[in-house]
Amino acid sequence: MKLPREIGGEYLAKLLKKYGYEITRQSGSHMRLTTSLQGEHHITIPAHKYLKIGTLSGILADIAGHLRMDKNDLMKELF
Repeated sequence: MKLPREIGGEYLAKLLKKYGYEITRQSGSHMRLTTSLQGEHHITIPAHKYLKIGTLSGILADIAGHLRMDKNDLMKELF
């Protein structure tokens, strides 16, 4: 599956609530999200209007690894 091109950081944070991620703090233009699902996990997402493809791919790969699922399956569920 192809990554969407116009995904913003705040929109991604809203989508990740499905997996228990909540914004725990924000420093400047970056948000820190935390989940307790399958053990505690933290990710940092830029609060930019549009995320770069490599940044979005890295974030999704990190989340998929924590949730022990395939990155493509995660993308299908989110988008």
